[in-house]
Amino acid sequence: MATNNKTKKNAAIARGFTLNALALAVSTGLIAACALAADDENSTESELRLERIEVTARRTVENLQRVPVAVTSLGETELQQRGVDNITAVQQYSPNTTLQISRGTNSTLTAYIRGIGQQDPLWGFEPGVGIYIDDVYLARPQGAALDVYDVERVEVLRGPQGTLYGRNTIGGAVKYVTRELTGDNEFSIRGTVGSYNQRDLRVSGQTALSDSFFVSGALATFNRDGFGTFINTGDDNYNKDVLSGRISALWHLSDTFRVHLNADKTVDDSNAKGGYRLTQSLLSPETPLTDSVYDSYTSMPVDNKVETSGQSITLSWDLSADWTVKSITAKRKGKTDTNIDFDSTPLPSLDIPAFYEDKQTSQELQFLFSGDRLQFTSGIYYYTGEACGAFGTVIVAGAGVTIENGGCVDTDSIAVYAQGSYQLDEQWSLTLGGRYTKDDKEADVYRFMYLGNKSPRESGGTILQVQSDFSDKASFSHFSPRVGVEYQHSRDLMYYASYTNGFKSGGFDMRAVQSANPNAADPYQPETVDTFEFGIKSEWLNQRLRLNAAAFYSSYDDMQVTVQRAVPDNVVSQVLNAASADIKGGEIEALFAASRQLDLSFILGYLNANFKQVDFFDPESQAVIDVSNLWSFANTPKTTATIAGRYTVPTELGDFVLTASAAYRSATQIFELPSMLDYGGYTLLNAGVNWYSNDGHWDVALQGKNLGNKQARIAGYNFPLLAGEQTITGYYIDPRTISLTVGYRF
Repeated sequence: MATNNKTKKNAAIARGFTLNALALAVSTGLIAACALAADDENSTESELRLERIEVTARRTVENLQRVPVAVTSLGETELQQRGVDNITAVQQYSPNTTLQISRGTNSTLTAYIRGIGQQDPLWGFEPGVGIYIDDVYLARPQGAALDVYDVERVEVLRGPQGTLYGRNTIGGAVKYVTRELTGDNEFSIRGTVGSYNQRDLRVSGQTALSDSFFVSGALATFNRDGFGTFINTGDDNYNKDVLSGRISALWHLSDTFRVHLNADKTVDDSNAKGGYRLTQSLLSPETPLTDSVYDSYTSMPVDNKVETSGQSITLSWDLSADWTVKSITAKRKGKTDTNIDFDSTPLPSLDIPAFYEDKQTSQELQFLFSGDRLQFTSGIYYYTGEACGAFGTVIVAGAGVTIENGGCVDTDSIAVYAQGSYQLDEQWSLTLGGRYTKDDKEADVYRFMYLGNKSPRESGGTILQVQSDFSDKASFSHFSPRVGVEYQHSRDLMYYASYTNGFKSGGFDMRAVQSANPNAADPYQPETVDTFEFGIKSEWLNQRLRLNAAAFYSSYDDMQVTVQRAVPDNVVSQVLNAASADIKGGEIEALFAASRQLDLSFILGYLNANFKQVDFFDPESQAVIDVSNLWSFANTPKTTATIAGRYTVPTELGDFVLTASAAYRSATQIFELPSMLDYGGYTLLNAGVNWYSNDGHWDVALQGKNLGNKQARIAGYNFPLLAGEQTITGYYIDPRTISLTVGYRF
């Protein structure tokens, strides 16, 4: 019966998407017909050409249509008009991309591109998608769900970026590019009010202190009441309380030498997030809530604080018309202090107080050459970082004890890289590149069992058992090559084919249980991917239609997965390189200037990802078996698609810009094994009306997101048998929200 209901539900969802997409297609088609009919007879085709988009996917500024990489670029105007106020919303406009808030958090990012990422945000694990603020890599996912303000554009680079961006970009990279300093006198203030008592304020500006020294600053605060409530305490659940700021300075010491300084800080005081129980507790009498999936119970304080900050200095020296040398020195640090109630009941069981601390320093020296035939980028990169943390699991069932896991991972990484594209003739070019990386890691891990309830913030306590206490070190090295060929068929049509290799560094299991598994201290090795891609970058109809597409195949080997492993007299979980998989897929991105008033866009992503082998210990047969037929890729919908339209209405009062979109994601599995958490496909409908005054000073935006008020579960905890409890809790996308923004700039 449950299966039939689920089938009916999935069918209804699919029908809903079909109807929504059809309605949007019909409506945008009618708008296009009206706009074309109303077009001024004197208009020329040149007036309808699409704007050139510049990206830095290959570390230099280039035309998007000349870059042989699958890239999505969203500029400041488009981000504002579509109401994109957090980097997670970018997934709606980039095919085969997942950018979501991690389970039990407010600002930790879960990022997957083309099926590759990292589910677990624990401090010892490396991400599979690199996140960058300008040219600085963010090593940890805590605080990486960036709010969008004072931004020039956001770029999503799909596929391994191991040559130019290095370790842990095995799935791709997301670049958050802040606004350029021009020396102009600018000031902007934007205030937003909306659903759930939303109250946002963004202030930014820049000026020139002299002919050669420019400064800018931005401050933003994001506030909102909760989508739900902790029933037994009255505290807000899913609320938002974030303060963020950034300052920059640019000094032109000469015509050829520039110094660029940046500093930023973000403080997130939003409440700890509670999950929605899908099962009846075996220990607490409360039945699962029925009014709202955003309501929860808790037995912990809802105190939560995430602080991230960074500073960087970039030196750029133009040695000649062809050569530029750039030095990027950066420091970043983060601190998280949070409470996660795994079972979401008033009973103090499976309570997880936790803290994480990380700091990193990086130094990159780049050598950039731009000649008539050769475009060349090379460099040396050094990174050192420390990531520490601890969490306590308060267990009531049976004993009344706390298990505390903690430790630190120190990483030193050095890499050298080079990549160049050589123009063989007017049409053919060849790209060759490679990067050698060496990581040295040292880990200290402990796991103690204490009597009673103990917070990891507290010292002391009565130790009942030492389950892990070890230090170890390991080195990992890897060479990532890239080979590509490009054919410029005409001014507006380019074909490219490439082979790229990427890798994610190895490490240590920070949850290792040494008392049960003597091999728990052994490191797991890097995972690698080999990707073959064929793409097309094209513009048609005298540059009114932009159509970019890519097809790819990836061989994903030595995947780091948590599997069951046999040890003497026991079976334990351990992170091992126990899996391999094949990933095939394709992507389409299209933008059409239907008229001077109307733009239509469409993206489509398709993935066919299958495990080839997963080594898993079967307690019944007492043998290692292949369970690849039971596993599926997590956080990886087979289909992602978005249809969007933007219509501009010039009036005597100013320009009105109407936007609408329907973003579809097919059924998604939360973990590799099927569970109750898995959710069917869904479509998000968004729409907005933007007004711009004729003098260019004022703008007003009315935005509606998730207008269909769809519920979709995107994360959760799946513990059907842990500490005598049956705990399966889910976390959901935002409900329907409406907001009004008023902005002023000069």
